[in-house]
Amino acid sequence: MTPTALGAAPVGVGMAVPEAVVHNKEIAERLGVDEEWVSSRTGTRERHVAAPGERLDHFATRAAIGALADAGIDAGEVDLVVLGTTSAEEMSPHAAPMVAADIGATGAGAFDVNNACCGFLTCLSVAAAQIESGRARTVVAIGADVLNKYLDHDDRGTAMLFGDGAGAVVLTAVDGPSRIGRTVLHSDGDGRHLIRLGRDDHTIRMDGPTVYKYAVRSMTEVTREVLEQDGLSQDDIDLYCYHQANSRIIAAVGHRLGLPAERVVDVLAEYANTSAASLPIALADAKADGRLRDGDRVLLSAFGAGMVWGALVARWGPVHDTAS
Repeated sequence: MTPTALGAAPVGVGMAVPEAVVHNKEIAERLGVDEEWVSSRTGTRERHVAAPGERLDHFATRAAIGALADAGIDAGEVDLVVLGTTSAEEMSPHAAPMVAADIGATGAGAFDVNNACCGFLTCLSVAAAQIESGRARTVVAIGADVLNKYLDHDDRGTAMLFGDGAGAVVLTAVDGPSRIGRTVLHSDGDGRHLIRLGRDDHTIRMDGPTVYKYAVRSMTEVTREVLEQDGLSQDDIDLYCYHQANSRIIAAVGHRLGLPAERVVDVLAEYANTSAASLPIALADAKADGRLRDGDRVLLSAFGAGMVWGALVARWGPVHDTAS
């Protein structure tokens, strides 16, 4: 008997952010600018910032618990936890094993992925592949970052950009075609100097104007590429979810592609750029306010330091109309 083909379905989402909120006014006063200068360049009004002693794996754990609850899946069913981050507290052990233990996924495989702001997208790709190959049936994919501790708070190019937090998505095996399309991932090491967080000074440095152009071009092109690979048109996508780096970047990508604004997620006003956490936080926010529904096709795209970028299309929820 031929084994039934397995597909991966994203069936639950959760998020967690610090309680402490820093508003534009505080940052603007330090930089010697007005609040409008900050908001007009970023789209952000406020950001959640981890307090001293608050750990990345704690936020990741809360996000994973929320995603499992949303999916209606017990942590004991989880086979693998993959966590995208650039800012785990220790070089070793990785954050993922601690999260697996803290959610009750006893004995599950667990590892971190460091792919900058593309970390969560990469985790989704790995999770889907593990399920499709039959090596796992339930995987928790997490994006989490706490980058405010790596900022130069006097640097106008970066001080207002980042927020802290975590988001998670639960994927589970379903019979038939996968609900996660073919992932497109790219890199260009010649852009390694454009965004850097080094071991020497532990401070984020960025060439903002160049990164802006790079991000708009790369996410526009990879959107077209992944749609072509999956045999879809732009009208087939119910929701476009881009890396929440900057509202101007998201708007520029949408303009180049001619996307209706109501189908493009932008949660930067409240959360700022949460790096690897930005995509799952955006998904959780969209699910909470009804923009993300079971059966929706969602295009996810991100870019980050490296440079790295990519995209995939996911069909949200345990959809049963496999012929569509």
